Amino acid sequence: MNWLLKIFRKEKKKNLQRNIYCIPGFGADEKIFANLRIDHAQLIFLNWLKPTPKESYQDYVRRMAAKITDDEPIIIGVSFGGMVALEIAKIRPVKQIFLVSSIKNTNELPRKWKLIGRLKLNKIFPIKRIQANERFFATANKRLGAMTKEEQDFANHYRRIIDKDYMIWALNQILNWRNTDCPENTIHIHGDADLIFPIKPLTPTHVIKGGTHMMIMNRADEISTIINEALQKE
Repeated sequence: MNWLLKIFRKEKKKNLQRNIYCIPGFGADEKIFANLRIDHAQLIFLNWLKPTPKESYQDYVRRMAAKITDDEPIIIGVSFGGMVALEIAKIRPVKQIFLVSSIKNTNELPRKWKLIGRLKLNKIFPIKRIQANERFFATANKRLGAMTKEEQDFANHYRRIIDKDYMIWALNQILNWRNTDCPENTIHIHGDADLIFPIKPLTPTHVIKGGTHMMIMNRADEISTIINEALQKE
């Protein structure tokens, strides 16, 4: 009868649906997770909030974390969303963090980004002009890895509708991020063709060959496999 009990427990565990909290990349929303296929999971999307005047990064992170109802959540964070996921882990227990196309600490932030942040050059970016500049869109899409027309239209849409206050605030947080902590239960999935966060100084646990910064959409099958295999080991 022991073998029958083991099978029953295994099947019961397999059929349990877990909540997985998903934080999108800079200025994006839940649509970037549309191609993920995570077994026995309900994806709960933590879309970006509008920062309040003079709100600190820590206070903003607390507002994002307030949407999480699980005691020890599983979080998937893409790009800037991964950085926020690591900040959430500083204020509450987390069961697992999956970073996709993101970085784990300040040392992994590109050197030129640190310089821009230190010199506060982001303060003089012509935001409105950038949002209306199709030539800039083409260059940005190339760096992002948006190759197909569908991917380019997708990225351009968010650039046109992004809230100006959020954009200024978020860019400042990214450029000036100071972090040395990364929980042991973090899985870092990165593409070796990522031009936003180049892989050279990074130490990911999983590398997607040819993966760009947009691989959450166009390499979702491989990312899903990595996540599913990790979750099966719980």
